Amino acid sequence: MISCLARLVTMVETRLYDYDPLTKQQSMERRKSGSPPPKKFRMQKTAGKFLASIFWDQEGNLLIDYLPKCQIINADFYSFLLVQLKDILKENPCGKLTKVFFILHDNAPAHRALATHKKLTYLGSQFLDHPPYSTHLPV
Repeated sequence: MISCLARLVTMVETRLYDYDPLTKQQSMERRKSGSPPPKKFRMQKTAGKFLASIFWDQEGNLLIDYLPKCQIINADFYSFLLVQLKDILKENPCGKLTKVFFILHDNAPAHRALATHKKLTYLGSQFLDHPPYSTHLPV
């Protein structure tokens, strides 16, 4: 018997930065006394950022996709990711995927679009509503 937790796939989109985190002090090299220090140009954090879509289940990462430059996440692109995810789940050697898997994603417009919901239904998936972000939740 497969539990519901075994069929749950979670998704998050996050910005990653591609920059050199070393400070000038950390990257100093040895030099003779009296010689000028090497010049180091610092790269801004925003110079190399990109968006990653990450899908995982209870056993680990299933799919990590990096958004191409000059591309936005819309319902079509997200549907394409869902098809890739379904193919990965079909190849799973454990065979834990039955006809239905549950996906938990946030409330982004591309995730709530009608085209996305139709694609999830076509792929044999059910989505779980993400709880709303509220400051009125009990602590």
